[in-house]
Amino acid sequence: MIIGLYRARLHIPMCHSLKEKRSVLKRLIHRLRVADNCAVAEVGEHDVWQSSEIAIVTVYNTREQVDQLFRGVEAKLNNGDDFQLVHSEIEFL
Repeated sequence: MIIGLYRARLHIPMCHSLKEKRSVLKRLIHRLRVADNCAVAEVGEHDVWQSSEIAIVTVYNTREQVDQLFRGVEAKLNNGDDFQLVHSEIEFL
């Protein structure tokens, strides 16, 4: 059993309030949960309008399966209309 943790720092330039930021994150988190069947949560930068840190966690039998899922997640984060991926890291537990 392999547990994968993907942490991503996002820049959300169009947000001018926490309400706008939450709207963008809510759509993103829902899309990742449904499409990729993984756990997603905002884990940092809670009170900053234009920045967020999210964590994505999944469990699979092999490391290759986790890598494949995270490659897809990273592609979605790189192609976001409302946000920009600033930094990401992967950890295996």
